[in-house]
Amino acid sequence: MTLEEKVSLVTGASSGIGRAIALALAREGAKVAINYRSNKKGALDVKEKIKAMGREAIVTQADIAKSDQVEQMVKMVVKNFGEIDILVNNAGITKMGKVEEIREEDWDEVIAVILKGTFLCCRAVIRSMKKRRTGKIVNISSTAAKIGGINAAVSYSAAKAGVSCFTIHLAKELLSYNINVNAVAPGGIDTPLLDIYGPGKKEILAKSTPRGLGRPEDVAEAVLFLVSERANYITGEILDVNGGLVMD
Repeated sequence: MTLEEKVSLVTGASSGIGRAIALALAREGAKVAINYRSNKKGALDVKEKIKAMGREAIVTQADIAKSDQVEQMVKMVVKNFGEIDILVNNAGITKMGKVEEIREEDWDEVIAVILKGTFLCCRAVIRSMKKRRTGKIVNISSTAAKIGGINAAVSYSAAKAGVSCFTIHLAKELLSYNINVNAVAPGGIDTPLLDIYGPGKKEILAKSTPRGLGRPEDVAEAVLFLVSERANYITGEILDVNGGLVMD
């Protein structure tokens, strides 16, 4: 598997799953644009690790829920590396609260980052991909999109369900342009995002998953497959990576 000289953009790449994806792409030869919203230190650390591999990386700060910032981010990547070949929409947040408890502003923020952000980033890169008739897009969904949120994170599960549906719709739109659009739906992955639920609930999730909590690298390897030539015949797929928690 090689992604030599491919230009990639990974959102939310300063930690967790996004970090693992960025490192995996670089390992296979891709040039990597590392997006972050607030964790600059983490993003710079990922960049240094990629440079230590002898690969190229840049760091780009942007709130992907804002269209002007997304457009500027894409322009920066194109200026530094050239047109984007691979887009991985990974950035996400979660806010606690049952339906009758969650604040409206928290609901709006989660939907904006996860669902609107995915839409804005895809919209910004597909113009060039369509002209070149090539491209790979992978959106990070979640097991929560199928079975509801863990620990009453209602806005998160709703947003991820939207990402899954958006993935299928966009795959159909871009089918004739030779652009593949897929999603990976992780289950319980041991990342800082999962820590928000606290050690007790995290342990419950680990025990309820047949193979326990997964690693960010488990998701990264699935993404790596979907953006490679090995997956050229796969589009509109939601690939579960959940250790046997949900099967279909």
